[in-house]
Amino acid sequence: MTGWLLLLIAQPAMSVLGQGEPNQPQPQADDELNDPRFGIVEAFWHPDDAAELSVGWDRILFYWNEIQPTGPDDWNTLHVLEEWLQDARDGNRMVMGLLKNTPPWATDAEPYSGVPRGLYLPVDDPNNLWAGYVRKVVGYYAPLGVHHWIIWNEPEIEVGVYGHEFSGSTRDYYQLLKVAYQVAKANDPEAVIHLAGWSYWHDPAWLGKFLQVATADPEGAANHYFFDVITLHIYFRVETVEELVQETRAIQERYGLDKPIWINETNASPNLDPLWPVERPNFQVDLEQQAWYIIQAHALGFGADSASIGIYKLLDILLPEGGESFGILRPDGSRRPAYYAYRTTIKYLSGFTFPVGRQKEGDFYAFAFQRPEGVTRILWARQSSDLIVRVPALADEAILVSAMGQERSVEADEGYYRIQLHGARCMPACDIGGPPVFIVEKTDEPVDVQAIEPIDPQMAILATATPTPMERITISPAEQATAEAELATQVAWTATPTATPIPSETPTPSPTATMTPTSVPSPTATPTAASGENDADGSGPGDGSTRPGVGESVLSWLFIGFALLLGLVLAVFVVRHRNSR
Repeated sequence: MTGWLLLLIAQPAMSVLGQGEPNQPQPQADDELNDPRFGIVEAFWHPDDAAELSVGWDRILFYWNEIQPTGPDDWNTLHVLEEWLQDARDGNRMVMGLLKNTPPWATDAEPYSGVPRGLYLPVDDPNNLWAGYVRKVVGYYAPLGVHHWIIWNEPEIEVGVYGHEFSGSTRDYYQLLKVAYQVAKANDPEAVIHLAGWSYWHDPAWLGKFLQVATADPEGAANHYFFDVITLHIYFRVETVEELVQETRAIQERYGLDKPIWINETNASPNLDPLWPVERPNFQVDLEQQAWYIIQAHALGFGADSASIGIYKLLDILLPEGGESFGILRPDGSRRPAYYAYRTTIKYLSGFTFPVGRQKEGDFYAFAFQRPEGVTRILWARQSSDLIVRVPALADEAILVSAMGQERSVEADEGYYRIQLHGARCMPACDIGGPPVFIVEKTDEPVDVQAIEPIDPQMAILATATPTPMERITISPAEQATAEAELATQVAWTATPTATPIPSETPTPSPTATMTPTSVPSPTATPTAASGENDADGSGPGDGSTRPGVGESVLSWLFIGFALLLGLVLAVFVVRHRNSR
């Protein structure tokens, strides 16, 4: 049987990031814990959905102005409910707290973003209000399981710019971090201190300026420069995930540092959701593209040696109608395709070990992950054209998995799999690649994923794809069920006759949703390549089916020409026969 599966491979001669530094986290030894390298922001709003995803961490905002609204003696424990923390423990998720928002009583500057009063006083001075708050919040929540603390959010955004959160200088932020580090470590030996999330594009030089201040501190080197983790926020253009992790690593290496890099926020919010149209979108993104982004961001991030990646976010709360919605659940709690894509990503990557195999070509990306069960590979097209690739096999057969999680078996043919990758939807730039596919193979022995035979780009066959016309659709609540049912057919899996269908678990919809991705493949005709997704334009065959090759098209025209010639000969014969009479 022919089945060319997409392998994710890395060639030895290629530059591959991440050789497995000593500080790079590997999977938890405790089988009961979810892999801590997969997270999501604000999972606590829908803990059951988060539990089904098997995410390893949740991020919760600890607003200083809400916990101590009127003075240092305030203590509002209802701002972060212990029920949320218990849900996280029950769901095997760790919790990260994000500390921010100076209360008006604690600053002489702008409320919420102002530098706390007494920040440069000794940490044991009661007039150092920030130190007092950190001491109290860490001391209270550490016994409840909160040990990771992010110190503020995006301090690089200037006053007057949307998203501004910190009015102090880079030097002030370093002092804020230094105080928090000393106090947290003194009150919780397990405390881990994360830098504020850096959005990069607001100030690409910010991290370098911060590290210049940190490394100039005489007390810095002996105290690990008062932080444990560098934090990134990356959105929309998926290949910048890899680029910005690489750039961040290069910046810290210039200062002699080697800190783990976490991507605490990443996503591409869909403005083309018919059930939630966005009034003022920043990018043109449809529901499937958001799902593809989730998978691609994890492959690119881990391939660049990011230690952990989190999706922003599970659910948008109190979002005004027409507002930009990032949630992989809609504001009404119904699931978007991105939810299933993230569940698929976690299912087939959990437990992997660094380093990751990586192959980057002009037309496609390929990544390989070593897992206890074998090797999982992810591959997608980078350009708008469809692509058929010839992929070296690690086993006699593999499971081909779509972005939505549908599975089917594929057998190697003379040591190779073959698969069709559908092109990206470019509007006009290809900010997000085409539909990714997973190749899951069981191997008897561990595989050096950085030494797997690469896919030969010269053997790839390009096929022209018709661009998908994107239009904004407004839908009434009464049409919701119909729209979601149609969406389910868009992501349904259609297998080729040469592949043996393997039903996967059927996603359980929320009460307000009716979309259930099809789990059982249906046969189509005459395969030429295994395929992982629907045609981009929706006009061709569905998942797993194939388009006629060049040879088939020529043969069809020969048959038509022969039929016309035969008809002409018969017509002449009839006319001459009648005339002879």
